[in-house]
Amino acid sequence: MKLRILPPPWRLLAIGVVYFAVIFFARLPDHLILFPTRAPIDAGGAVRKAIPFQNGELELWTAISRRAQQNGRVDTYVLRFYGNADRAERWVAAEAEEWNNRAVEIWGMNYPGFGGSTGPARLSRIGPAALTAFDELQRHANSNPIVLYGASLGTCAALHVAAHRPVAGLILHNPPPLRQIILRQFGWWNLWLLAGPIALQIPQDLDSVANAKAIHAPAMFLLAEKDEVVAPRYHRLVVGAYAGEKRVISLPGAYHNSPIEDAALADFYKALDWLLPKASSPPAF
Repeated sequence: MKLRILPPPWRLLAIGVVYFAVIFFARLPDHLILFPTRAPIDAGGAVRKAIPFQNGELELWTAISRRAQQNGRVDTYVLRFYGNADRAERWVAAEAEEWNNRAVEIWGMNYPGFGGSTGPARLSRIGPAALTAFDELQRHANSNPIVLYGASLGTCAALHVAAHRPVAGLILHNPPPLRQIILRQFGWWNLWLLAGPIALQIPQDLDSVANAKAIHAPAMFLLAEKDEVVAPRYHRLVVGAYAGEKRVISLPGAYHNSPIEDAALADFYKALDWLLPKASSPPAF
């Protein structure tokens, strides 16, 4: 029995069909970018809150600073979006005490597929989930200011929310412009045959450069000078595109996940003194 060999034109067509099927239907960006975890994490004193989201639930963790408890009121709400493979319950309780003795309440969101947030982990679900979290917090906060704080992948969520909701201000730590990184950093070795289609599949919601151009709320940028995950030149694409008033804090010697400490921490608190009074004014939108 002889095997039937497709003529060259048909072989090329078959290869092309398989290529596009793998690229566009295998959800490669989700698998290559997202690293969800569900293992239990000690939440300390944080309180869990679950809200409806896309036929499931979205998990939020909240904590109130000691000063807010003493005063009997919250002056500023902070909606926190964390980096890839990270979780809200790991940080929220500790972060509530790191705002230089301010009366704040922190709300941290777990992305869909992370922690107790249900459903599959998809890039396309991050933007809608972030808006859902903001809307829930806005109902809770009434007219009090809401500041968004995003780290790494979380900056993409924060910028999407700020482009579509009246936020009081933003804090953005090592922002990655996902499409530009994929094309410029990973495109050359595959002649953009892989990087190009993957970049096109990054949801418009998470286009940090486009979102930055639409935002006029004040923002602080925290930029690690030795970031080994998101090269500093990519940070600058987002900073340069940002339309609102901004302050940039360089983190000398810091890597992508380095803590903010020493002189950089002092600069952070000074920038908060600049940002929070502005956040008390009616938000720009």
